[in-house]
Amino acid sequence: MTELLTQSLAQIVTENHKTASVFEKYHLDFCCKGKRTLKEACVENKVNPADVLMDLESTIENKTDDTLDPTEISLTQLVDYIVQTHHSYVHRELPLIHGYLQKVSSKHGERHPELYKILELFTAIKEEMEMHIRKEEALLFPRICEVEKLVGQNALTQLNMSFITAPVSAMEQEHEHAGSVMEEIRKLTENFTPPTGACTTYKLSFAALQNFEKDLHQHVHLENNILFPGVTTLIKQLLN
Repeated sequence: MTELLTQSLAQIVTENHKTASVFEKYHLDFCCKGKRTLKEACVENKVNPADVLMDLESTIENKTDDTLDPTEISLTQLVDYIVQTHHSYVHRELPLIHGYLQKVSSKHGERHPELYKILELFTAIKEEMEMHIRKEEALLFPRICEVEKLVGQNALTQLNMSFITAPVSAMEQEHEHAGSVMEEIRKLTENFTPPTGACTTYKLSFAALQNFEKDLHQHVHLENNILFPGVTTLIKQLLN
């Protein structure tokens, strides 16, 4: 298992998607910061590598998991999965969490002023994610499906790399920004820990934020580390 220390977080999760839960446990960002090696991430986050390796070994050896393996399906199927699973989740949760935070900050903001900043940050994420998803579904995802179709038909094409690389680059930058904002929210909430005596909505808002960050990591990993590299490889096939 020690060989995992020199592998990147993205590589580890791509090769075994179940390991994502371990990285979530130790707050090791495997999507936006997935190019770091496991050893580098542990040092940066002040985590004992031995503890992480032990949990990774247990997770990898557990054969009972039957969730989707994104490396075993086509890019078009992966696009459909992302839209139906993660985009649907974002559409559903953004207004709910925003409403919780508005209520909590208005009621408890004087005693806990960090709530105002949390609301401000999440409001920005809400606006950016809504636009981000629209761009992916209207522009990038149809292009990905088109490229895969052309490869399947062995069709000649006048496409160039920028047909994919330009929107991919823009989406990756937006992913990184969303991840960094959620990281700031996690710090402001002290790892999504509500204060003693917090009301139900207070607890609910922090739990919802934690789940949102977890989904964001899985969402971005599928796109940055599997979908985007996959379509880049396909378009190179078309052009060669």
